[in-house]
Amino acid sequence: MHLARFPRVRLAHLPTPLHPLPRLSDELGIDLWVKRDDCTGLAGGGNKTRKLEFLLGEAFEQDADTLVTQGAVQSNHVRQTAAAAAQHGLKCTVILEERTGSKAVDYVGNGNVLLDRLMGAEIRFVPGGSDMAAELERAADDVRSAGGRPYVIPGGGSNAVGALGYVDAARELVVQADELDLQIDRIVTGTGSAGTHAGLVAGLAVMGADIPVLGIGVRAPKAKQEENVLKLAREAATKLGRPDAVTAEMVVADCDYVGEGYGLIDQGVIDALTLAARTEGLLLDPVYTGKAMKGLIALARAGKFEGERVVFLHTGGAQGLAGYHGELEPALL
Repeated sequence: MHLARFPRVRLAHLPTPLHPLPRLSDELGIDLWVKRDDCTGLAGGGNKTRKLEFLLGEAFEQDADTLVTQGAVQSNHVRQTAAAAAQHGLKCTVILEERTGSKAVDYVGNGNVLLDRLMGAEIRFVPGGSDMAAELERAADDVRSAGGRPYVIPGGGSNAVGALGYVDAARELVVQADELDLQIDRIVTGTGSAGTHAGLVAGLAVMGADIPVLGIGVRAPKAKQEENVLKLAREAATKLGRPDAVTAEMVVADCDYVGEGYGLIDQGVIDALTLAARTEGLLLDPVYTGKAMKGLIALARAGKFEGERVVFLHTGGAQGLAGYHGELEPALL
Protein backbone atom coordinates (compact mmCIF):
# COMPACT_ATOMS: atom_id res chain seq x y z
CA MET A 1 0.00 0.00 0.00
CA HIS A 2 3.09 2.20 0.35
CA LEU A 3 1.70 4.69 2.87
CA ALA A 4 5.00 6.59 2.86
CA ARG A 5 3.56 8.42 -0.14
CA PHE A 6 1.40 10.42 2.27
CA PRO A 7 2.66 13.08 4.70
CA ARG A 8 2.70 11.75 8.26
CA VAL A 9 3.67 12.86 11.75
CA ARG A 10 4.53 9.96 14.06
CA LEU A 11 2.44 10.16 17.24
CA ALA A 12 1.47 6.62 18.21
CA HIS A 13 3.27 3.87 20.08
CA LEU A 14 3.14 1.16 17.42
CA PRO A 15 2.54 -1.66 16.95
CA THR A 16 -0.16 -1.87 19.61
CA PRO A 17 -0.43 -5.21 21.42
CA LEU A 18 -2.52 -8.11 20.14
CA HIS A 19 -3.24 -10.69 22.82
CA PRO A 20 -5.82 -13.25 23.92
CA LEU A 21 -8.54 -12.69 26.52
CA PRO A 22 -8.73 -16.19 28.03
CA ARG A 23 -11.08 -15.51 30.94
CA LEU A 24 -13.52 -13.49 28.86
CA SER A 25 -13.28 -16.14 26.14
CA ASP A 26 -14.30 -18.81 28.64
CA GLU A 27 -17.19 -16.64 29.82
CA LEU A 28 -18.50 -16.15 26.27
CA GLY A 29 -17.60 -19.52 24.75
CA ILE A 30 -15.52 -18.04 21.92
CA ASP A 31 -11.83 -17.53 21.11
CA LEU A 32 -11.54 -13.80 21.79
CA TRP A 33 -8.46 -11.62 21.27
CA VAL A 34 -8.00 -7.88 21.64
CA LYS A 35 -6.09 -5.36 19.53
CA ARG A 36 -5.08 -2.72 22.07
CA ASP A 37 -5.47 0.58 20.28
CA ASP A 38 -6.21 2.08 23.67
CA CYS A 39 -2.41 1.84 24.02
CA THR A 40 -1.37 4.24 21.24
CA GLY A 41 0.07 6.53 23.91
CA LEU A 42 -1.10 10.05 23.05
CA ALA A 43 -2.70 11.55 26.20
CA GLY A 44 -3.84 8.11 27.26
CA GLY A 45 -4.16 6.69 23.77
CA GLY A 46 -7.03 5.66 21.53
CA ASN A 47 -7.86 5.09 17.90
CA LYS A 48 -7.84 8.75 16.85
CA THR A 49 -4.07 8.92 17.31
CA ARG A 50 -3.54 6.78 14.21
CA LYS A 51 -5.78 9.10 12.19
CA LEU A 52 -4.07 12.20 13.54
CA GLU A 53 -0.70 11.02 12.25
CA PHE A 54 -1.90 11.54 8.68
CA LEU A 55 -4.09 14.55 9.47
CA LEU A 56 -1.18 16.39 11.11
CA GLY A 57 1.01 15.43 8.19
CA GLU A 58 -1.38 17.27 5.90
CA ALA A 59 -1.75 20.15 8.38
CA PHE A 60 2.01 20.76 8.38
CA GLU A 61 2.13 20.41 4.61
CA GLN A 62 -0.41 23.28 4.51
CA ASP A 63 1.61 25.32 7.05
CA ALA A 64 -1.24 25.40 9.57
CA ASP A 65 -0.69 26.77 13.07
CA THR A 66 -4.07 25.91 14.62
CA LEU A 67 -6.05 22.68 14.70
CA VAL A 68 -9.83 23.14 14.69
CA THR A 69 -12.09 20.18 15.39
CA GLN A 70 -15.34 19.10 17.04
CA GLY A 71 -16.98 16.29 18.95
CA ALA A 72 -19.44 15.48 21.69
CA VAL A 73 -18.69 16.82 25.18
CA GLN A 74 -16.75 13.71 26.25
CA SER A 75 -15.01 13.29 22.90
CA ASN A 76 -11.94 11.06 22.86
CA HIS A 77 -11.03 12.50 19.47
CA VAL A 78 -10.95 16.03 20.85
CA ARG A 79 -8.68 14.94 23.72
CA GLN A 80 -6.19 13.34 21.35
CA THR A 81 -6.31 16.30 18.95
CA ALA A 82 -5.59 18.70 21.83
CA ALA A 83 -2.67 16.49 22.84
CA ALA A 84 -1.26 16.35 19.31
CA ALA A 85 -1.49 20.14 19.09
CA ALA A 86 0.27 20.60 22.43
CA GLN A 87 3.01 18.15 21.49
CA HIS A 88 3.79 20.03 18.27
CA GLY A 89 3.37 23.62 19.41
CA LEU A 90 0.09 24.24 17.63
CA LYS A 91 -2.95 26.08 18.92
CA CYS A 92 -6.18 24.11 19.23
CA THR A 93 -9.80 25.23 19.06
CA VAL A 94 -12.46 22.63 19.80
CA ILE A 95 -16.24 22.71 19.62
CA LEU A 96 -18.05 20.42 22.03
CA GLU A 97 -21.64 19.56 21.14
CA GLU A 98 -23.99 18.97 24.08
CA ARG A 99 -25.23 15.91 22.21
CA THR A 100 -26.55 13.92 25.15
CA GLY A 101 -28.19 16.89 26.85
CA SER A 102 -26.52 16.00 30.16
CA LYS A 103 -25.69 18.91 32.47
CA ALA A 104 -24.15 16.69 35.16
CA VAL A 105 -21.07 18.30 36.72
CA ASP A 106 -18.92 15.23 36.04
CA TYR A 107 -20.02 15.04 32.42
CA VAL A 108 -19.38 18.66 31.47
CA GLY A 109 -16.26 19.21 33.56
CA ASN A 110 -14.48 15.95 34.28
CA GLY A 111 -13.04 13.12 32.16
CA ASN A 112 -11.99 14.21 28.68
CA VAL A 113 -13.17 17.80 29.19
CA LEU A 114 -10.78 18.26 32.11
CA LEU A 115 -7.95 16.86 30.00
CA ASP A 116 -8.82 19.14 27.07
CA ARG A 117 -8.47 22.15 29.36
CA LEU A 118 -5.27 20.81 30.91
CA MET A 119 -3.69 20.59 27.46
CA GLY A 120 -4.63 24.17 26.61
CA ALA A 121 -7.42 23.73 24.09
CA GLU A 122 -9.82 26.62 23.54
CA ILE A 123 -13.25 25.08 24.16
CA ARG A 124 -16.60 26.24 22.78
CA PHE A 125 -19.81 24.51 23.84
CA VAL A 126 -22.77 24.42 21.45
CA PRO A 127 -26.27 22.93 21.90
CA GLY A 128 -27.07 19.41 20.75
CA GLY A 129 -28.27 19.29 17.16
CA SER A 130 -26.14 22.24 16.06
CA ASP A 131 -24.84 22.32 12.49
CA MET A 132 -21.34 21.18 13.35
CA ALA A 133 -19.93 21.76 9.86
CA ALA A 134 -21.05 25.38 10.10
CA GLU A 135 -19.64 25.67 13.62
CA LEU A 136 -16.29 24.36 12.40
CA GLU A 137 -16.17 26.89 9.56
CA ARG A 138 -17.14 29.70 11.94
CA ALA A 139 -14.32 28.73 14.29
CA ALA A 140 -11.86 28.50 11.38
CA ASP A 141 -12.93 31.98 10.20
CA ASP A 142 -12.25 33.32 13.69
CA VAL A 143 -8.74 31.87 13.55
CA ARG A 144 -8.15 33.47 10.15
CA SER A 145 -9.48 36.82 11.37
CA ALA A 146 -6.92 36.72 14.19
CA GLY A 147 -4.11 36.09 11.70
CA GLY A 148 -3.91 32.33 12.22
CA ARG A 149 -3.79 29.46 9.75
CA PRO A 150 -6.40 26.84 10.66
CA TYR A 151 -6.49 23.20 9.67
CA VAL A 152 -10.01 21.84 10.06
CA ILE A 153 -10.40 18.23 11.21
CA PRO A 154 -13.88 16.67 10.95
CA GLY A 155 -15.44 14.91 13.93
CA GLY A 156 -13.57 11.74 14.77
CA GLY A 157 -10.86 12.63 12.26
CA SER A 158 -13.03 10.70 9.85
CA ASN A 159 -12.20 11.61 6.29
CA ALA A 160 -10.14 9.84 3.66
CA VAL A 161 -6.88 11.21 5.07
CA GLY A 162 -7.70 10.15 8.63
CA ALA A 163 -8.89 6.72 7.47
CA LEU A 164 -5.35 6.00 6.26
CA GLY A 165 -4.50 5.47 9.93
CA TYR A 166 -6.73 2.40 9.95
CA VAL A 167 -5.53 1.23 6.57
CA ASP A 168 -2.16 1.05 8.33
CA ALA A 169 -3.73 -0.63 11.36
CA ALA A 170 -5.19 -3.33 9.11
CA ARG A 171 -1.71 -3.99 7.70
CA GLU A 172 -0.23 -4.04 11.21
CA LEU A 173 -2.84 -6.50 12.49
CA VAL A 174 -2.35 -8.91 9.59
CA VAL A 175 1.43 -8.84 10.07
CA GLN A 176 1.01 -9.59 13.79
CA ALA A 177 -1.40 -12.43 13.09
CA ASP A 178 0.97 -13.95 10.54
CA GLU A 179 3.86 -13.76 13.01
CA LEU A 180 1.72 -15.66 15.54
CA ASP A 181 0.36 -18.15 12.96
CA LEU A 182 -3.02 -16.82 14.03
CA GLN A 183 -5.97 -17.10 11.68
CA ILE A 184 -8.47 -14.31 12.35
CA ASP A 185 -12.07 -15.11 11.44
CA ARG A 186 -13.61 -11.74 12.29
CA ILE A 187 -12.81 -8.26 13.61
CA VAL A 188 -15.35 -6.51 15.81
CA THR A 189 -15.19 -2.82 16.65
CA GLY A 190 -17.38 0.14 17.45
CA THR A 191 -18.51 2.23 14.49
CA GLY A 192 -19.51 5.87 14.84
CA SER A 193 -17.94 8.61 12.72
CA ALA A 194 -16.92 5.77 10.37
CA GLY A 195 -13.19 6.42 9.89
CA THR A 196 -11.89 3.45 11.87
CA HIS A 197 -14.35 0.99 10.36
CA ALA A 198 -13.82 2.37 6.83
CA GLY A 199 -10.04 2.35 7.10
CA LEU A 200 -10.02 -1.27 8.25
CA VAL A 201 -12.32 -2.34 5.42
CA ALA A 202 -10.27 -0.46 2.83
CA GLY A 203 -6.94 -1.73 4.12
CA LEU A 204 -8.04 -5.35 4.29
CA ALA A 205 -9.64 -5.12 0.84
CA VAL A 206 -6.57 -3.63 -0.82
CA MET A 207 -4.39 -6.33 0.79
CA GLY A 208 -6.82 -9.08 -0.16
CA ALA A 209 -6.82 -10.27 3.45
CA ASP A 210 -10.47 -11.40 3.33
CA ILE A 211 -11.19 -10.83 7.04
CA PRO A 212 -14.76 -9.60 7.69
CA VAL A 213 -15.22 -6.54 9.91
CA LEU A 214 -18.34 -6.15 12.03
CA GLY A 215 -19.02 -2.64 13.25
CA ILE A 216 -21.23 -2.31 16.32
CA GLY A 217 -23.05 0.99 15.89
CA VAL A 218 -23.02 3.66 18.59
CA ARG A 219 -25.24 6.30 17.00
CA ALA A 220 -26.78 6.05 13.51
CA PRO A 221 -29.28 3.46 12.19
CA LYS A 222 -27.86 0.50 10.26
CA ALA A 223 -28.60 1.72 6.72
CA LYS A 224 -27.14 5.17 7.35
CA GLN A 225 -24.07 3.80 9.15
CA GLU A 226 -23.28 1.33 6.40
CA GLU A 227 -23.75 4.07 3.79
CA ASN A 228 -21.30 6.34 5.63
CA VAL A 229 -18.71 3.59 6.09
CA LEU A 230 -18.93 2.39 2.47
CA LYS A 231 -18.51 5.92 1.09
CA LEU A 232 -15.46 6.60 3.23
CA ALA A 233 -13.91 3.16 2.64
CA ARG A 234 -14.15 3.72 -1.11
CA GLU A 235 -12.59 7.19 -0.77
CA ALA A 236 -9.70 5.69 1.20
CA ALA A 237 -9.23 2.90 -1.35
CA THR A 238 -9.23 5.49 -4.12
CA LYS A 239 -6.38 7.35 -2.38
CA LEU A 240 -4.49 4.06 -2.47
CA GLY A 241 -5.09 3.70 -6.21
CA ARG A 242 -7.64 0.89 -5.84
CA PRO A 243 -11.06 2.54 -6.27
CA ASP A 244 -12.84 -0.75 -7.02
CA ALA A 245 -11.37 -2.77 -4.14
CA VAL A 246 -14.21 -2.15 -1.67
CA THR A 247 -17.61 -3.72 -2.28
CA ALA A 248 -20.85 -3.06 -0.45
CA GLU A 249 -20.82 -6.62 0.92
CA MET A 250 -17.65 -5.83 2.89
CA VAL A 251 -19.41 -3.20 5.01
CA VAL A 252 -21.53 -4.63 7.82
CA ALA A 253 -22.87 -2.71 10.82
CA ASP A 254 -25.07 -4.01 13.61
CA CYS A 255 -26.84 -1.04 15.19
CA ASP A 256 -29.11 -2.95 17.58
CA TYR A 257 -27.06 -1.98 20.66
CA VAL A 258 -27.17 1.83 20.50
CA GLY A 259 -29.79 1.93 23.27
CA GLU A 260 -31.45 5.29 23.88
CA GLY A 261 -28.88 7.18 21.82
CA TYR A 262 -25.30 8.32 21.43
CA GLY A 263 -23.45 8.66 24.72
CA LEU A 264 -26.40 7.38 26.76
CA ILE A 265 -25.60 4.29 28.78
CA ASP A 266 -27.87 1.48 29.93
CA GLN A 267 -27.54 -1.64 32.03
CA GLY A 268 -26.17 -3.61 29.08
CA VAL A 269 -23.29 -1.16 28.74
CA ILE A 270 -22.61 -1.22 32.47
CA ASP A 271 -22.65 -5.03 32.42
CA ALA A 272 -20.15 -5.03 29.51
CA LEU A 273 -17.84 -2.57 31.26
CA THR A 274 -17.99 -4.64 34.44
CA LEU A 275 -17.46 -8.02 32.76
CA ALA A 276 -14.40 -6.82 30.82
CA ALA A 277 -12.92 -5.18 33.92
CA ARG A 278 -13.53 -8.12 36.26
CA THR A 279 -12.43 -10.91 33.93
CA GLU A 280 -9.45 -9.25 32.21
CA GLY A 281 -8.72 -5.95 33.97
CA LEU A 282 -9.68 -4.38 30.63
CA LEU A 283 -11.04 -0.85 30.89
CA LEU A 284 -13.59 0.12 28.26
CA ASP A 285 -15.45 3.40 27.78
CA PRO A 286 -19.19 4.07 28.10
CA VAL A 287 -19.71 5.52 24.61
CA TYR A 288 -17.85 3.36 22.08
CA THR A 289 -16.07 0.27 23.36
CA GLY A 290 -18.69 -0.33 26.06
CA LYS A 291 -21.45 -0.49 23.46
CA ALA A 292 -19.28 -2.49 21.08
CA MET A 293 -18.59 -5.01 23.85
CA LYS A 294 -22.28 -5.02 24.80
CA GLY A 295 -23.04 -6.10 21.23
CA LEU A 296 -20.21 -8.62 21.08
CA ILE A 297 -21.35 -10.25 24.33
CA ALA A 298 -24.96 -10.53 23.15
CA LEU A 299 -23.99 -11.93 19.76
CA ALA A 300 -21.51 -14.41 21.28
CA ARG A 301 -24.11 -15.68 23.73
CA ALA A 302 -26.56 -16.07 20.85
CA GLY A 303 -24.03 -18.32 19.07
CA LYS A 304 -23.23 -15.90 16.25
CA PHE A 305 -19.45 -16.40 16.56
CA GLU A 306 -19.47 -20.15 17.10
CA GLY A 307 -16.17 -21.70 16.00
CA GLU A 308 -14.63 -18.31 15.20
CA ARG A 309 -11.53 -16.54 16.44
CA VAL A 310 -12.65 -12.94 16.99
CA VAL A 311 -10.41 -9.89 17.44
CA PHE A 312 -12.00 -7.02 19.33
CA LEU A 313 -10.45 -3.71 18.30
CA HIS A 314 -10.25 -1.64 21.50
CA THR A 315 -10.44 1.98 20.37
CA GLY A 316 -9.77 3.45 23.83
CA GLY A 317 -11.74 6.03 25.77
CA ALA A 318 -11.38 4.98 29.41
CA GLN A 319 -10.44 8.61 30.16
CA GLY A 320 -14.14 9.39 29.72
CA LEU A 321 -15.22 7.07 32.54
CA ALA A 322 -14.87 9.87 35.10
CA GLY A 323 -17.44 11.87 33.14
CA TYR A 324 -20.01 9.16 33.89
CA HIS A 325 -19.21 8.78 37.58
CA GLY A 326 -22.69 9.74 38.73
CA GLU A 327 -24.29 7.06 36.55
CA LEU A 328 -21.74 4.31 37.07
CA GLU A 329 -21.09 4.43 40.81
CA PRO A 330 -24.66 3.57 41.98
CA ALA A 331 -24.73 0.61 39.57
CA LEU A 332 -21.44 -0.75 40.94
CA LEU A 333 -22.23 -0.56 44.64
